[in-house]
Amino acid sequence: MNLHDLRPAPGSTAVAKRKGRGTGSGNGKTAGRGHKGQWARSGGGVRPGFEGGQMPITRRLPKRGFNNTRFAKVYGEINICELNAFAEGSVVDYAALYERDLVKKNLDGIRVLGNGELTVKNLTVRAAGITASAKEKIEAMGGKAEVI
Repeated sequence: MNLHDLRPAPGSTAVAKRKGRGTGSGNGKTAGRGHKGQWARSGGGVRPGFEGGQMPITRRLPKRGFNNTRFAKVYGEINICELNAFAEGSVVDYAALYERDLVKKNLDGIRVLGNGELTVKNLTVRAAGITASAKEKIEAMGGKAEVI
């Protein structure tokens, strides 16, 4: 068998109907769209799911299924420049941040971001997440960055 011998299976292909090409074609004049109305116009019709103004079934039925937003952990973010409020050699954790009003809500943890400069030495920072740049800045000032 060669490439020039390949043929589609009998009955699997059909010649496309040419609409609007005269009455002899069987699809002339209105081209299978009927007379007038929304569906006869170009660009006519309604969006998927539209039920003529009746409340669509997608809105009539209750929502079902799982959504993680109720159970997802929520982390607060704090920039490294805000850690300058602490004394030298102190331990910075969630409780310490909450006490100083740097964190105002009860969250699942804190992520320390690397924006700004750190001027306080020997800080021990304990957080749920610490970016690479923040860790670098903490350790450059002789401190420790611990992910808990």
